[in-house]
Amino acid sequence: MTLLGGAAAWPLPVHAQQPGKLPTIGVLVPGTPSSHGQLFAIVVQRLRELGWIDGYTIAIQFRWAEGRTEQLAEIAAEFVRLKVDVIVTTGTPATLAAKQATSVIPIVFASTGDPVGTGLVANLGRPGGNVTGLSLQQVETVGKRLELLREVVPSLGRLALLANVDNPPAVLDMGEVQATARTLGVEVITLEIRRGEDIAPAFEALNGRAQALYIVWDALVGTHLFRINTLVLAARGTS
Repeated sequence: MTLLGGAAAWPLPVHAQQPGKLPTIGVLVPGTPSSHGQLFAIVVQRLRELGWIDGYTIAIQFRWAEGRTEQLAEIAAEFVRLKVDVIVTTGTPATLAAKQATSVIPIVFASTGDPVGTGLVANLGRPGGNVTGLSLQQVETVGKRLELLREVVPSLGRLALLANVDNPPAVLDMGEVQATARTLGVEVITLEIRRGEDIAPAFEALNGRAQALYIVWDALVGTHLFRINTLVLAARGTS
Protein backbone atom coordinates (compact mmCIF):
# COMPACT_ATOMS: atom_id res chain seq x y z
CA MET A 1 0.00 0.00 0.00
CA THR A 2 1.15 3.53 -0.76
CA LEU A 3 -0.25 6.88 0.33
CA LEU A 4 -1.10 9.48 -2.30
CA GLY A 5 -2.12 12.86 -0.93
CA GLY A 6 -3.18 11.28 2.32
CA ALA A 7 -5.47 8.72 0.63
CA ALA A 8 -4.80 5.00 0.64
CA ALA A 9 -4.20 3.52 -2.82
CA TRP A 10 -4.37 -0.26 -3.13
CA PRO A 11 -2.62 -1.97 -6.04
CA LEU A 12 -4.92 -3.41 -8.68
CA PRO A 13 -5.43 -7.20 -8.51
CA VAL A 14 -3.08 -9.15 -10.74
CA HIS A 15 -4.69 -11.84 -12.93
CA ALA A 16 -3.36 -15.33 -12.46
CA GLN A 17 -3.18 -15.63 -16.27
CA GLN A 18 -2.74 -13.10 -19.02
CA PRO A 19 -5.98 -12.49 -21.01
CA GLY A 20 -4.48 -14.00 -24.16
CA LYS A 21 -3.85 -17.26 -22.36
CA LEU A 22 -7.28 -17.63 -20.79
CA PRO A 23 -9.49 -20.54 -21.89
CA THR A 24 -11.69 -19.00 -24.56
CA ILE A 25 -15.36 -19.56 -25.34
CA GLY A 26 -16.51 -18.49 -28.78
CA VAL A 27 -20.23 -17.68 -28.81
CA LEU A 28 -21.79 -17.85 -32.26
CA VAL A 29 -25.16 -16.09 -32.09
CA PRO A 30 -27.42 -16.13 -35.17
CA GLY A 31 -29.39 -13.08 -34.03
CA THR A 32 -28.67 -9.70 -32.46
CA PRO A 33 -28.06 -8.49 -28.90
CA SER A 34 -31.71 -7.39 -28.75
CA SER A 35 -33.10 -10.75 -29.94
CA HIS A 36 -30.67 -13.11 -28.18
CA GLY A 37 -28.81 -10.99 -25.66
CA GLN A 38 -31.00 -11.94 -22.70
CA LEU A 39 -30.48 -15.65 -23.34
CA PHE A 40 -26.70 -15.37 -23.34
CA ALA A 41 -26.67 -12.95 -20.43
CA ILE A 42 -28.13 -15.83 -18.41
CA VAL A 43 -25.36 -18.11 -19.68
CA VAL A 44 -22.68 -15.61 -18.67
CA GLN A 45 -24.29 -15.12 -15.26
CA ARG A 46 -24.41 -18.87 -14.61
CA LEU A 47 -20.77 -19.22 -15.62
CA ARG A 48 -19.91 -16.46 -13.17
CA GLU A 49 -21.79 -18.29 -10.40
CA LEU A 50 -19.66 -21.35 -11.13
CA GLY A 51 -16.46 -19.31 -10.90
CA TRP A 52 -15.90 -18.84 -14.64
CA ILE A 53 -15.61 -15.05 -14.90
CA ASP A 54 -15.07 -13.31 -18.22
CA GLY A 55 -11.70 -11.57 -18.24
CA TYR A 56 -10.45 -13.34 -15.13
CA THR A 57 -10.76 -17.11 -15.42
CA ILE A 58 -12.07 -17.32 -18.99
CA ALA A 59 -12.43 -15.13 -22.08
CA ILE A 60 -15.75 -14.96 -23.91
CA GLN A 61 -15.82 -13.85 -27.54
CA PHE A 62 -19.30 -12.94 -28.85
CA ARG A 63 -20.09 -12.78 -32.55
CA TRP A 64 -23.56 -11.75 -33.81
CA ALA A 65 -24.74 -12.88 -37.27
CA GLU A 66 -27.74 -10.51 -37.08
CA GLY A 67 -30.11 -12.92 -38.78
CA ARG A 68 -27.88 -13.43 -41.82
CA THR A 69 -27.30 -17.11 -42.41
CA GLU A 70 -24.36 -16.42 -44.74
CA GLN A 71 -22.44 -14.90 -41.81
CA LEU A 72 -22.52 -18.09 -39.76
CA ALA A 73 -19.83 -19.97 -41.70
CA GLU A 74 -17.53 -16.93 -41.62
CA ILE A 75 -17.87 -16.58 -37.85
CA ALA A 76 -17.32 -20.31 -37.31
CA ALA A 77 -14.17 -20.17 -39.44
CA GLU A 78 -12.95 -17.18 -37.44
CA PHE A 79 -13.35 -19.11 -34.18
CA VAL A 80 -11.32 -21.97 -35.64
CA ARG A 81 -8.56 -19.52 -36.61
CA LEU A 82 -8.63 -18.05 -33.10
CA LYS A 83 -8.33 -21.58 -31.68
CA VAL A 84 -11.08 -21.08 -29.14
CA ASP A 85 -11.49 -23.89 -26.63
CA VAL A 86 -15.28 -24.26 -26.96
CA ILE A 87 -17.90 -22.95 -29.39
CA VAL A 88 -21.36 -22.20 -28.00
CA THR A 89 -24.25 -21.80 -30.43
CA THR A 90 -28.02 -21.70 -30.58
CA GLY A 91 -30.20 -22.80 -33.49
CA THR A 92 -29.57 -25.49 -36.08
CA PRO A 93 -28.00 -23.35 -38.87
CA ALA A 94 -25.41 -21.87 -36.48
CA THR A 95 -24.60 -25.27 -35.02
CA LEU A 96 -24.29 -26.86 -38.47
CA ALA A 97 -21.93 -24.05 -39.51
CA ALA A 98 -19.76 -24.70 -36.46
CA LYS A 99 -19.76 -28.45 -37.07
CA GLN A 100 -18.73 -27.98 -40.69
CA ALA A 101 -15.90 -25.69 -39.57
CA THR A 102 -14.33 -28.08 -37.04
CA SER A 103 -14.44 -31.70 -35.93
CA VAL A 104 -12.02 -31.03 -33.05
CA ILE A 105 -13.26 -28.04 -31.04
CA PRO A 106 -16.16 -29.01 -28.72
CA ILE A 107 -19.48 -27.46 -29.74
CA VAL A 108 -22.34 -26.95 -27.28
CA PHE A 109 -25.72 -25.76 -28.57
CA ALA A 110 -28.23 -24.03 -26.30
CA SER A 111 -31.12 -25.22 -28.44
CA THR A 112 -31.81 -26.70 -31.89
CA GLY A 113 -34.57 -28.53 -33.66
CA ASP A 114 -34.23 -32.28 -34.26
CA PRO A 115 -30.45 -32.82 -33.87
CA VAL A 116 -30.59 -36.37 -35.24
CA GLY A 117 -32.76 -35.55 -38.25
CA THR A 118 -30.51 -32.63 -39.20
CA GLY A 119 -27.31 -34.62 -38.82
CA LEU A 120 -25.85 -32.79 -35.83
CA VAL A 121 -25.53 -35.94 -33.72
CA ALA A 122 -25.64 -39.69 -34.30
CA ASN A 123 -28.38 -40.26 -31.71
CA LEU A 124 -29.74 -38.62 -28.58
CA GLY A 125 -28.32 -41.16 -26.13
CA ARG A 126 -24.80 -41.16 -27.56
CA PRO A 127 -24.27 -38.02 -29.66
CA GLY A 128 -20.71 -38.94 -30.67
CA GLY A 129 -18.36 -36.49 -32.37
CA ASN A 130 -17.73 -33.04 -30.95
CA VAL A 131 -21.31 -31.70 -30.77
CA THR A 132 -23.82 -31.84 -27.92
CA GLY A 133 -26.52 -29.69 -26.31
CA LEU A 134 -30.26 -29.28 -25.82
CA SER A 135 -32.98 -29.68 -28.45
CA LEU A 136 -36.57 -28.55 -28.86
CA GLN A 137 -38.78 -31.27 -30.31
CA GLN A 138 -41.37 -28.75 -31.52
CA VAL A 139 -42.69 -30.77 -34.47
CA GLU A 140 -44.63 -33.01 -32.08
CA THR A 141 -46.64 -30.02 -30.80
CA VAL A 142 -47.81 -28.73 -34.19
CA GLY A 143 -51.20 -30.44 -33.86
CA LYS A 144 -51.85 -28.85 -30.49
CA ARG A 145 -50.90 -25.41 -31.78
CA LEU A 146 -53.35 -25.72 -34.67
CA GLU A 147 -56.06 -26.87 -32.27
CA LEU A 148 -55.50 -23.76 -30.17
CA LEU A 149 -55.55 -21.59 -33.29
CA ARG A 150 -58.92 -23.05 -34.32
CA GLU A 151 -60.29 -22.25 -30.89
CA VAL A 152 -59.34 -18.61 -31.49
CA VAL A 153 -60.59 -18.64 -35.10
CA PRO A 154 -63.39 -21.28 -35.24
CA SER A 155 -64.07 -20.58 -38.93
CA LEU A 156 -60.42 -21.04 -39.89
CA GLY A 157 -60.22 -22.13 -43.52
CA ARG A 158 -57.08 -20.40 -44.83
CA LEU A 159 -53.84 -20.31 -42.84
CA ALA A 160 -50.67 -18.41 -43.73
CA LEU A 161 -47.44 -20.19 -42.81
CA LEU A 162 -44.26 -18.11 -42.41
CA ALA A 163 -40.94 -19.97 -42.19
CA ASN A 164 -37.25 -19.66 -42.96
CA VAL A 165 -36.72 -22.35 -45.60
CA ASP A 166 -32.94 -22.20 -45.17
CA ASN A 167 -33.36 -23.67 -41.67
CA PRO A 168 -33.72 -27.50 -41.81
CA PRO A 169 -35.85 -27.84 -38.63
CA ALA A 170 -38.13 -25.07 -39.87
CA VAL A 171 -38.67 -27.02 -43.09
CA LEU A 172 -39.57 -30.12 -41.05
CA ASP A 173 -41.99 -28.03 -39.01
CA MET A 174 -43.52 -26.62 -42.21
CA GLY A 175 -44.18 -30.11 -43.53
CA GLU A 176 -45.91 -31.12 -40.31
CA VAL A 177 -48.07 -27.99 -40.31
CA GLN A 178 -49.12 -28.59 -43.91
CA ALA A 179 -49.93 -32.26 -43.28
CA THR A 180 -51.89 -31.55 -40.11
CA ALA A 181 -53.77 -28.66 -41.72
CA ARG A 182 -54.89 -30.94 -44.56
CA THR A 183 -56.47 -33.35 -42.08
CA LEU A 184 -58.38 -30.40 -40.60
CA GLY A 185 -59.54 -29.16 -44.00
CA VAL A 186 -57.48 -25.97 -43.72
CA GLU A 187 -55.77 -24.47 -46.77
CA VAL A 188 -52.17 -23.39 -46.16
CA ILE A 189 -50.59 -20.41 -47.91
CA THR A 190 -46.81 -20.68 -47.50
CA LEU A 191 -44.65 -17.59 -47.04
CA GLU A 192 -41.03 -18.63 -47.58
CA ILE A 193 -38.27 -16.38 -46.29
CA ARG A 194 -34.48 -16.69 -46.24
CA ARG A 195 -33.43 -13.25 -44.97
CA GLY A 196 -34.96 -10.23 -43.33
CA GLU A 197 -35.51 -8.49 -46.66
CA ASP A 198 -37.95 -11.25 -47.68
CA ILE A 199 -40.44 -10.58 -44.88
CA ALA A 200 -42.24 -7.47 -46.17
CA PRO A 201 -42.68 -8.83 -49.73
CA ALA A 202 -44.07 -12.06 -48.27
CA PHE A 203 -46.79 -10.13 -46.45
CA GLU A 204 -47.50 -8.06 -49.55
CA ALA A 205 -48.01 -11.25 -51.56
CA LEU A 206 -50.37 -12.55 -48.88
CA ASN A 207 -52.68 -9.57 -49.47
CA GLY A 208 -55.37 -10.53 -46.97
CA ARG A 209 -55.87 -14.07 -48.28
CA ALA A 210 -55.48 -15.76 -44.85
CA GLN A 211 -57.46 -15.68 -41.62
CA ALA A 212 -54.52 -16.51 -39.36
CA LEU A 213 -50.74 -16.73 -39.39
CA TYR A 214 -48.59 -19.61 -38.13
CA ILE A 215 -44.96 -18.60 -37.59
CA VAL A 216 -42.20 -21.21 -37.43
CA TRP A 217 -39.83 -19.74 -34.87
CA ASP A 218 -36.10 -19.56 -35.48
CA ALA A 219 -33.27 -17.03 -35.18
CA LEU A 220 -34.22 -15.16 -38.36
CA VAL A 221 -37.80 -14.74 -37.15
CA GLY A 222 -36.66 -13.76 -33.67
CA THR A 223 -34.31 -11.14 -35.06
CA HIS A 224 -37.11 -9.51 -37.06
CA LEU A 225 -40.02 -10.15 -34.71
CA PHE A 226 -40.88 -6.45 -34.26
CA ARG A 227 -41.16 -6.02 -38.03
CA ILE A 228 -43.31 -9.15 -38.30
CA ASN A 229 -45.64 -7.95 -35.54
CA THR A 230 -45.97 -4.58 -37.26
CA LEU A 231 -46.87 -6.22 -40.57
CA VAL A 232 -49.39 -8.52 -38.87
CA LEU A 233 -51.14 -5.56 -37.23
CA ALA A 234 -51.18 -3.72 -40.57
CA ALA A 235 -52.66 -6.79 -42.28
CA ARG A 236 -55.39 -7.03 -39.62
CA GLY A 237 -56.28 -3.42 -40.20
CA THR A 238 -56.79 -3.94 -43.94
CA SER A 239 -58.54 -7.33 -43.81
